[in-house]
Amino acid sequence: MNRSKNLWLSVLKSPTLFVGATLLISSSAVAATEEALPEETISQESAVKPTTTVETLTLQALPEVTSLTQSVLASDLPLVADASDASTGYTVKLSNSTTSNSTTSNSTTSNSTISNSTISNSASDSVTSYGDEETAEDDLMGPVTGVSQLSGQTVEDDSMEQVTNVSQLRDISPGDWAYEALRSLVERYGCIAGYPNATFRGNRALTRYEFAAGLNSCLNQIERLLGGVTGDFITREDLESLQRLIQEFETELATLGARVDNLEGRVAFLEDHQFSTTTKLKGEVIFALADAFGGDADDVQTVFHNRTRLNFLTSFTGKDMLQTRLQAGDAPTLITGAGGELAGTQEGRFTYDGPSGNDVIIDILRYKFPLGDKVTVQLLANRALHHYYVDTVNPFFEGRAGGSNAITRFAERNPIYRIGPFGAGAALAIKPIKDVRIDLGYISNTASNPQEGQGLFNGNFSAIAQLVYGSDFKVGFTYIRGYENNGAGRPRLILGGTGTALANLNPTALGNATSLGTVDFDTARVESNSFGVETSLRLTPNIVLNGWAGYTDAELIGLGDAEIWNFAAGIAFPDLGKKGNLAGIFGGAAPTLRGLDLDNGNSNFDNDFAYQVSAFYKYKVNNNISVTPGVVWLLNPNQSSDNDDVVIGTLRTTFTF
Repeated sequence: MNRSKNLWLSVLKSPTLFVGATLLISSSAVAATEEALPEETISQESAVKPTTTVETLTLQALPEVTSLTQSVLASDLPLVADASDASTGYTVKLSNSTTSNSTTSNSTTSNSTISNSTISNSASDSVTSYGDEETAEDDLMGPVTGVSQLSGQTVEDDSMEQVTNVSQLRDISPGDWAYEALRSLVERYGCIAGYPNATFRGNRALTRYEFAAGLNSCLNQIERLLGGVTGDFITREDLESLQRLIQEFETELATLGARVDNLEGRVAFLEDHQFSTTTKLKGEVIFALADAFGGDADDVQTVFHNRTRLNFLTSFTGKDMLQTRLQAGDAPTLITGAGGELAGTQEGRFTYDGPSGNDVIIDILRYKFPLGDKVTVQLLANRALHHYYVDTVNPFFEGRAGGSNAITRFAERNPIYRIGPFGAGAALAIKPIKDVRIDLGYISNTASNPQEGQGLFNGNFSAIAQLVYGSDFKVGFTYIRGYENNGAGRPRLILGGTGTALANLNPTALGNATSLGTVDFDTARVESNSFGVETSLRLTPNIVLNGWAGYTDAELIGLGDAEIWNFAAGIAFPDLGKKGNLAGIFGGAAPTLRGLDLDNGNSNFDNDFAYQVSAFYKYKVNNNISVTPGVVWLLNPNQSSDNDDVVIGTLRTTFTF
């Protein structure tokens, strides 16, 4: 055994060395990052996702307004505005919230009250991937970003005596162009937010000062978005609206302490510092060290993998999205080619492995848009799979083959979602009532082939129908129908890089396990029906339990029937150690061929469940870098208890931008 094997074995066998190595690498990465990046880059998250509440606003209106204080809060307490007689010093006070950055006075003279109104510009930071969207883990008080969604309160006394400044009395009505322009900005960029039990008097007229406060919040929010790493964009139409609003409310913005002298420069900055007016760029780069030990895996060498993904996300309406993803990598599978007792197995594969040579390809190409309030449509043009658009009910492990969640493909989701090769097609996500989601989808990898027996509907396909119910406790019921006529010699059932050689109906493995021989299976066509049940239970904000079971009945047309089973369960610990970290343990039986009924001939093969256990700990170095050590243990590899166990070690570093 070579020296690199001895090093890996020493680390894996000694918990002290394992933890020590992880901390050493993580601390080194922190030091290197802090040295290489400016401070403002390291703290992007706080800049990109602020929660801003107007805390205390005092306007003295004898000849003009003379003071105003704004504070940044982490609270959703009600905001109250009081108005007193101008003869004694007309005062508008916004209070009754906890202040985090400043101390304010609590004058109580009041003639007019606006109650229960929270102004916020960000939702919860705790999100996980559900289906094709980021859904807040705790949406019991989901943010409301549309002005029209915020209910109003009755003004106890709208009279204002001895007001000497006419502009204080000039309101902006819901029908005015300015009101509509700000409403559009609020709903698009979330620069003013509230909650279902809060108010903003959204259907009544606003004073010019109230309106200017909202406008200033939008200006600040858009600057933060464009100045951060998220690459959010604004449209040219929105920039023009901003310019017009700035000109109209220049006096009020000055009162609020806005940098009026440089307002035109602020808008110019927005135009110059965005990637595109319609497109934002998000990227991910993975570096990983890996090795395997045990049985025939002892011949595997230590490897260094890499993979890069660049996502171009384009929106034409603010509600739709065109995703174009470029991908390149050099990450060959680790043990699939080891041969011997591991020949043909897809067990233990990493989420990111597969590509080699760092050739750039167009990976995902799809367009999604809403159809009313309850339906989302997706058109999938290239390399689509079901898990790109459905809810796989496996939060914190599901990562869509990325580098921020589970370390293995098997731990990401029920393998039946992977049935069918990459293809093109369409999907619908329907949410008829709260906590209920229905997914329908169809993909084909022969969609572009005009030859007989090919095309979108006469060639290979995989169709899904799924029902998911729940929130903190979720349960999903999945059905997938597939047909595959793959190239000669290829696996007859594609399980997306999971399961044993026999479970993937590998022709060589089937030939060795039956009296028919490999040649009989080389060109076999397969029709399959797969059924799955998936569950997820959030015990606490920091403990989540997931699990599933899957069954596939595959007909080798003209040859016989196969039964394939899999099941698994896992536990995730989000924010373990600090916010953004993630620990996970996942184990179960990878897809295993449990039965084979041949029309002619006999079969003789081991059908022991191929168990797989993985554990990982993602350490968040900063907002853009994470380091994840992990280990995978394969028991009964290639579904035989006679085969030696295999242990796989990895150290994954993920860069996101």
